[in-house]
Amino acid sequence: MNLEVRYARSFLLDLKSLEPVAYERVYSFVFTEFADKWQLHYLPELRQLDNAGIFYRFTIDNYLIGIEIRGEIVKFLRVIPMPDV
Repeated sequence: MNLEVRYARSFLLDLKSLEPVAYERVYSFVFTEFADKWQLHYLPELRQLDNAGIFYRFTIDNYLIGIEIRGEIVKFLRVIPMPDV
């Protein structure tokens, strides 16, 4: 599969606002690990968010990452801290 990865401006702004340790962890996963090993089942705690199967979220440490998947295009939309429960 020839995957194209895109990054929404909102994702990049969220990423810049993370604490340095979280930034490094998310950055490393998104820009290195994910690109090397693209598989949906590889994403930690992946959950589908809509009926059409376009929007998903997964977690890295204490952060939720929202993505959009359309065919062979994956777009990272947001990265936000998980709410305290």
